[in-house]
Amino acid sequence: MEVPEAVPEPERPVAPRPRRRGRTALLIAGAALLGVVAGTCTGYLVQADREPTKLPSLSQPTLAQAKGEGPEPLSAAQDRRVRTDGDLRRLLLKKPGGAKDATWLSADDGWMDLAAYADTYEKPDEVFGELVGDEFRRAAAIGWEGDGNSTVEIRLIQYRQEEAVAATERVENNQYWAEDEDDTDSWTVPGTGNGMVYVHNKPETKAGYLPMYTAEAFAWRGDIAVEIWINDSSPIAKKKIMDLAKRQMERL
Repeated sequence: MEVPEAVPEPERPVAPRPRRRGRTALLIAGAALLGVVAGTCTGYLVQADREPTKLPSLSQPTLAQAKGEGPEPLSAAQDRRVRTDGDLRRLLLKKPGGAKDATWLSADDGWMDLAAYADTYEKPDEVFGELVGDEFRRAAAIGWEGDGNSTVEIRLIQYRQEEAVAATERVENNQYWAEDEDDTDSWTVPGTGNGMVYVHNKPETKAGYLPMYTAEAFAWRGDIAVEIWINDSSPIAKKKIMDLAKRQMERL
């Protein structure tokens, strides 16, 4: 019995040896580093052989001083601070001839202190704290009684304004609530930019009292907020509140 010849197995491909990586990159990186170091050293050597660069002189040319007297200080008509830092009461409109003094005015000789002004609001405790934070400085007020049941009150509230423009914020707050009233007409006060007058066409009613109509004006100039109030048992004309607002702002 013949034994079959063994069939040789096919040769398996020899797997290539993995290539060692990183050697070439390492050589290149090393060469680059040597190049940087060599370049830096060469730069230092070149600079060492040079003469030092002279720095420009720190002295400045002498300026000629102007001769003669300095400018005259601004007059009160030109410098608003001269007026507003003085007696604030003098900036208020004067009581018209024939009008009666307002005995109900919460002011002492024309001045309203912080507590008196805060008390004009519905929540004086809260407003008192707000005014302290707003850097309330002082307030002046005047009021009078006109024909019939008409009353007028004008207030000038001044702030220090070292941290915030409180006069503007106080006026904008009053304008917000005035505009929120129903059946109200409003107009801009000419020459003020943001000053407004409001006429409320619906009277306020309270048991035991006559129905009262109200008109208001709110504006500011610098650190002073202006508030004007008119109350009357008859409807109030736009001309009346607008005239007061324009004349009061002109005095500021």
